[in-house]
Amino acid sequence: MKLHTCSLYIFLLFSFCILHGLSHNNLNSSCQRHDCTTKSVPYKTHVSSGSSCHETQEIQIMFSSNIIENEYIIKFKNYYQASARKNYIRAALNLFNIENWKIIPRNNAASLYPSDFDIIHLEETDKYEGLKALSNHPLVKTVSPQKLIHRTLKFINTSNVDVLQIENTRRKLNNNNSGQSTSRHTSRKLLRAIPKQITYLLEADILWKMGITGKDIKVAIFDTGLAASHPHFRNIKERINWTNENTREDGLGHGTFVAGVIASSSKDCLGFAPDADLYIFRVFTNAQVSYTSWFLDAFNHAIFRKVTVLNLSIGGPDFMDQPFIDKVWEVTANGIIMVSAIGNDGPLYGTLNNPADQMDVIGVGGINWDDQIARFSSRGMTTWELPHGYGRIKPDLVIYGSGVRGSALQNGCRSLSGTSVSSPVVAGAVALLASAFVETNGSRINNEKVTPASIKQALLSSARRLPGVGIFEQGAGKLDLLRTFNFLQSYTPVVTLYPSYIDLTECQYMWPYCTQAIYHTGMPTIVNVTIINGLGVAGNVVNLTWHPYAGNGNGEHIDVAMTYSDVLWPWSGWLAIAITVPSTSHDWQGIAQGHISLTIESDGAGKPRQSTVMLPLQAKVIPTPPRQKRILWDQYHNLRYPPGYFPRDDLRVKNDPLDWNGDHIHTNFKDMYQHLRNAGYYLEVLGHPFTCFDAKNYGTLLIVDTEEEFFPEEVIKLKRDVEDGLSVILFADWYNTAVMRKIKFYDENTRRWWIPETGGANIPAINDLLYPNWGVAFGDEVRNGQFILGQHAPVTFASGTTLIRFPKDGVLLYVELYDQGRELLEKDTGISTLVPILGLLQITNKKNVKMAYNKKLDNEAGENEGKNIVNEETSMSGRLVVYGDSNCIDDSHLQKSCFWMLDAILEYTTTGYVPTVFMDESQKKHKTVKTTSNMKIGELPYRMKENHFGRHSKVLTTDESTGTFRPLPLCATPIHAVPMPINESVPIELYKPQKLLPIGDTMSAVNSVLQDTDTLWLKRRVGGASMPTLHLDIDVMTYDVKENQGNEQVIVYQWSYIIIIIIIMIIIIYLWNCLGLNRHSRRKRTILRLFRAIRALVVRRIPGQM
Repeated sequence: MKLHTCSLYIFLLFSFCILHGLSHNNLNSSCQRHDCTTKSVPYKTHVSSGSSCHETQEIQIMFSSNIIENEYIIKFKNYYQASARKNYIRAALNLFNIENWKIIPRNNAASLYPSDFDIIHLEETDKYEGLKALSNHPLVKTVSPQKLIHRTLKFINTSNVDVLQIENTRRKLNNNNSGQSTSRHTSRKLLRAIPKQITYLLEADILWKMGITGKDIKVAIFDTGLAASHPHFRNIKERINWTNENTREDGLGHGTFVAGVIASSSKDCLGFAPDADLYIFRVFTNAQVSYTSWFLDAFNHAIFRKVTVLNLSIGGPDFMDQPFIDKVWEVTANGIIMVSAIGNDGPLYGTLNNPADQMDVIGVGGINWDDQIARFSSRGMTTWELPHGYGRIKPDLVIYGSGVRGSALQNGCRSLSGTSVSSPVVAGAVALLASAFVETNGSRINNEKVTPASIKQALLSSARRLPGVGIFEQGAGKLDLLRTFNFLQSYTPVVTLYPSYIDLTECQYMWPYCTQAIYHTGMPTIVNVTIINGLGVAGNVVNLTWHPYAGNGNGEHIDVAMTYSDVLWPWSGWLAIAITVPSTSHDWQGIAQGHISLTIESDGAGKPRQSTVMLPLQAKVIPTPPRQKRILWDQYHNLRYPPGYFPRDDLRVKNDPLDWNGDHIHTNFKDMYQHLRNAGYYLEVLGHPFTCFDAKNYGTLLIVDTEEEFFPEEVIKLKRDVEDGLSVILFADWYNTAVMRKIKFYDENTRRWWIPETGGANIPAINDLLYPNWGVAFGDEVRNGQFILGQHAPVTFASGTTLIRFPKDGVLLYVELYDQGRELLEKDTGISTLVPILGLLQITNKKNVKMAYNKKLDNEAGENEGKNIVNEETSMSGRLVVYGDSNCIDDSHLQKSCFWMLDAILEYTTTGYVPTVFMDESQKKHKTVKTTSNMKIGELPYRMKENHFGRHSKVLTTDESTGTFRPLPLCATPIHAVPMPINESVPIELYKPQKLLPIGDTMSAVNSVLQDTDTLWLKRRVGGASMPTLHLDIDVMTYDVKENQGNEQVIVYQWSYIIIIIIIMIIIIYLWNCLGLNRHSRRKRTILRLFRAIRALVVRRIPGQM
């Protein structure tokens, strides 16, 4: 063998080993060829000519929920025959002599049975009196508008990564199958060969071999239908069409795919429970339209059929459809385990879909085949609780949702991606697990082991934590089927909490809690804990106690206030923990610890039973930060959908016109929050009017994209606060009544016009706040374009507004922008013109100035000294910054961020010096002007008269004609729990660290760099019967340093191995050439030794992979 040939072999062997070490994959499974047999799919799908065998279709869903004019759902307190319900309605309306009404007929399978609701149509003239009469009837529970639900499914072909491939090009992060990869090695990657069957990957076959196959379990699938003759399904027990179309067939393929993931018997795409009994509920038409009433009837029938599991791979942002919510509660109260998709609106936070965001429903998110959160999977928190409180934790758990194979429309298999796929994976797993606890004669299911509470407890307690992923992305973690089965085998009814501990120092899992320590005078840090009641469908709290650990636990340094559900129904409730720091600890720093003891009583087994659970709590306390570093975020004045039509801030967004992300610093302003925290600022959230905070504690009030009105008392107080040193930064958005009328739409189904309640922001309300106090006001022009300041990237000004009033002695920034409003109204883009969009103003406290002059005269000081006194007193006042657009700090529009500009604005509010970036005149398309007189352009915008803003406002009354204000609400004062100190050391067994059960046991994690050796990073925390663990003697800052050091060490170790191998190769080649290793046997021995040496070095585990 010649030298160059042997060197080539050595080089190839070396390259192979390096790839092996960096891929973190199983070598044997990686090298298998993937079966590229194509299956017939009812859609025309492009087949890639590259390395992929076939295309995966991703499901994109657009959702809208509209009120049907003059149609109302009358919800009764019990179930009655149709004739009885009609008599009750007639009796109520006859009292007011209302004759023009009718009951809307429902011609479906439920019409023959008693029901608890009817749909009636009232004439417009009788609507007010009729609704009042019906609401007052003693047998009527609620009266709600009938809603139409429109969902648009789009199947988009995306490249599948099911095969082994090596790419020279960089993988795009926006590929929905790739998820959010944080790997450092993205330029070239060895991708894992995905197993053909997700059922085998989750080891369902082990349960099948035990005879557990889903037999005798009734599974209801609410979707688009299923063909009776489909060859994949053994037990289709019932198919019912609840729509106004005369068919039970699936015209879209979505319902067929979902049913296949749950119960397909095809060897090419096996479902989890192939012997389950399927009940197919067709609730969406081929036009993807549904009504609330269709769901209500279908839910009633599911209760009547006593189904065990119900899958909803559908959802939307409307969590205020009260009849729908009430019926979901009733479904789960009847023992039906409801599983629902969390939504495909990621990677934004605050994008959870209903009903998956309800406590009694198992909400499922999606991950990709690399065990990373799929980009499309919606994130928490829930937004029901805003603005006064804080959201709950969702999703509950995650599982594969990218490129999963299921049944195609007519025959064969196909691949789809989305949480619509993840949901039936969990539903099928639940059906499989439930069948393990059916009595031998199949007559009944074990009512203690298979309930909505017990199944949820088992799933969350057994889930495997994904390292480096937050709780609002993954919930409890990844589904582990066999661990869940083992948990249920030994299950006895118990109460559990989710999350099962509160650790405000644990990053990344407890993001955002772990990113900011608590301190005296700070707004309460609120953690919402879900109580899962395995004792019975209803229960109540009988004892709730706060136990701070005295001594080394430092529990006396925090105060805890607790509120909770009056009744835990169905199967669950909430516990809100508000954590603050007392005045005695204003300068203390350290970790404070304690636990909350909670006792629940329930009579689910026919006799009262109690269960006590412990909630460990720890928080990092720091001395109160300086005022100039504290920012208060105004949450109270943000409104969103639901319930009203509040449009997006960027008018170019056509496919998702609703503003529904909550406008919170931990939802669609998450990146801005993290940026400001990294810059050393402390952010707090104000969920009440301006009258409820002490401005002396804060340097800046941040008002962004506000839609709500302002109380007169708020306007007066804010003026006083600014004069006392508080600065205000306000980001506005577009407002134009002509554009608002232009983007209204007439819905043929609901037969009504939908008009925006306001623009991107409520400019008339903002002007009522700014103009009387400081002479600043915005106009109604809608501008769009880009501009450049300094050396920064271009700033996108997306559907913003301009300034039309500004006082003298301020600074205005003019930039060239297009008139987007004119483009929308007249189809004429025109030319860009200079318009004022940013204003900076030093507020002058005239009272302080007058006092300063009086002080000067009294002291008979010189002229210069008097001026200095005046300047000193003036600088005590705050500063005002106004900007006409919020999109560049809002994650929801995914524009290039302008956080650098926010930094410059905060520099001005803190120091009073105008940043040089605003004064740079090197760019021709903008200019900065110091106002020498009051600016006045045009007229102030007026409010639209024909909308119904008062219906959704917390400030205005519902009487549209008067526009009067509601009474100013009282400020919330937390009632701190009486502490019951424990004068002993923190129990070691309570906080004992546990190793994170590695995902690598099932499939190796792609990014081993994130799996740091620090014990906090490797800990496993589980809910349910497993007791939570906390690590107590690590400071947050110390932890961050250790984490970074750990990452650096991992990289150093990797490169050290590579360098060593290269050196060894050079030495061997040199010796080969010098010593003349040309005999065959000697060459063979040398090659074998070289191979063993390289393999030993590469295969050796580094600390980051332990």
